[in-house]
Amino acid sequence: MHNKTIKELSALLQSKQVSSVELATHYLDRIEASSHNAFLHLDRERTLAQASAADARIAAGSAGPLTGVPIAHKDIFVTRGWRTTAGSKMLANYESPFDATVVDRFAKAGMVTLGKVNLDEFAMGSANENSAFGPVKNPWDPLAVPGGSSGGSAAAIAARLAPAATATDTGGSIRQPAAFCGVTGIKPTYGRVSRFGMIAFASSLDQGGPIAQTAEDCALLLNEMIGFDERDSTSLTAEQGNVVEDFSRDLNKPLNGLRIGVPKEYFGEGLASDVESAVRAALDQFVKLGASLVEISLPKTALSIPTYYIIAPAEASSNLSRFDGVRYGHRASEYKDLQDMYRKTRAEGFGREVQRRIMVGTYVLCHGYYDAYYVQAQKIRRLIADDFQAAFADKCDVIMGPVAPTVAWDLGSKANDPVANYLADIFTLSTSLAGLPGMSIPVGFGQGEKNGKRPVGLQIIGNYFAEAKLLNIAHQYQQVTDWHTRAPEGV
Repeated sequence: MHNKTIKELSALLQSKQVSSVELATHYLDRIEASSHNAFLHLDRERTLAQASAADARIAAGSAGPLTGVPIAHKDIFVTRGWRTTAGSKMLANYESPFDATVVDRFAKAGMVTLGKVNLDEFAMGSANENSAFGPVKNPWDPLAVPGGSSGGSAAAIAARLAPAATATDTGGSIRQPAAFCGVTGIKPTYGRVSRFGMIAFASSLDQGGPIAQTAEDCALLLNEMIGFDERDSTSLTAEQGNVVEDFSRDLNKPLNGLRIGVPKEYFGEGLASDVESAVRAALDQFVKLGASLVEISLPKTALSIPTYYIIAPAEASSNLSRFDGVRYGHRASEYKDLQDMYRKTRAEGFGREVQRRIMVGTYVLCHGYYDAYYVQAQKIRRLIADDFQAAFADKCDVIMGPVAPTVAWDLGSKANDPVANYLADIFTLSTSLAGLPGMSIPVGFGQGEKNGKRPVGLQIIGNYFAEAKLLNIAHQYQQVTDWHTRAPEGV
C-alpha cells in the first residue's frame, strides 16, 4: 500500500477498496516504527479523526481527487492543534492558533495530516543537521544526510512514510533534498504559493512547494497549493499571472521540438563524475523523446553564492528579530534586566547556524555596509535573473543540469565547515534568486563516501509560470524510466 502513488491511492479511496482511516493507520504504524527521525510531532487521534471525516465525504459523494490521501507538513508551516517548532528550541512548545494557508487548502481538499516533519532550524541548512531535534537520516543510506532544509519531507517520501509532503525552498531546499533522497519535488515561481503561516526565513526567496514520488503526484498537489492570498503581501494576483490552473493538463504532451539549454557552468570543475554520468544519461533520454540539447551560458552562476549569502541572512536577521522571549517562544529562566533577557533568550533558543546567519545579516545591514554589500547584492541578483531571460528569449525552452555537485555526503562530515555546505547549493541558488520555477527528478545513483547507493537528481528550470511545462517534461521522462519507482532496501 505504501508504495503506491497519490494517483493510485486516490483511485483506491474513491472506489472504496480502502478507507482513509485504514490508510492513515497504515502510515502512522510505519512512522512509529521508523528510525529516520523524519517526524517531529504525531497525534494519532487527530489524524484518525480527519481520516474519518474524509471517509464521510467520500461516502457522501462530495470528495475531491485528494480527499482521504495522507500528507506530512514541513514544520515551518503553522498548524492549529499541532506543535510548530521550525526545528528550533526557540519554538519547542509553540502551538499556533491558526493554520497556514497551504495547510488550510489541503485540509479543505480533504487531505489527512499525518504529522509535522523535521527540518533545518528555521529552514537554514543544506543537510538537515541543524535541527534542534536531531538530524534526519537518509533512507537510502543511514550514514548520509537527506539534504536540507526540507530533509524530513524528502526522507518521509523516500521511506514511504507518507505519499505527499509540503516543503519550502529558499535557496534549493525542495530540489536538493528531493535529489539526495531520490524523489520528485518542485519549487513554483516565487509568489505563486502563499507564504501566510510559513515561518519566514528570507521573505523575498521563501516559496512553498510539494514533494512526492512522481511528477504527476506533484501536479495534483500543486493544483491545491497555488493561488492568490490577500493575507500574503508577496502573493501574486491572477492579473499578474498567478491563475488557478490544472497542472496535470499537459502531462501527456510529447516533447518533440523541446529545446533544452545545458549551461556549461553546471558541468565544470567541482562536479562529481558519478553525478555527471547520471545527468548526461538523463539528457540523452530526453533526446530520444524528441528534445534537442543546446549549450548555453549562465555566466553569473558563480556569483549566486555570495549574493545569496548576503541577501538571505540580511532578511533573516530582520525576520527573526521577533523571537525575543517576550510574546511567545523560549525565554531564558534567569536574567538581570530586559537587555539581558534578550541576549540570553536568543543565545539559548537559536542554534549555531541561525546565530551565524543573524550576525552576518545584521552586519551587512549596518550603516556604512548596507550600500557596499546589500545594495550591490541586489544589483547582482538582477543580473543573474537577466542571464536566465537571455537564455529563454531565443536559445531554449527549459534549462537542465545537476541539482548538486555531488551525491549526499556523510552525516557530520561538513558539520564544522559551513562554507562547504554553502558551496553545495551552487546550482540551485540562482534559480531562487531569479524567482524562477525549478524541480528535481531522480535520474540514477552515485557512490557515497562509504560506497553506498545514493541518488542523483536532475534539475529542470523553466521561465516564470512554466510549472505545467516542467511537470510535463518530468512526467514524460518518468514514463520511460523507473528511477522514481525505486525504494530504499527494506521499504
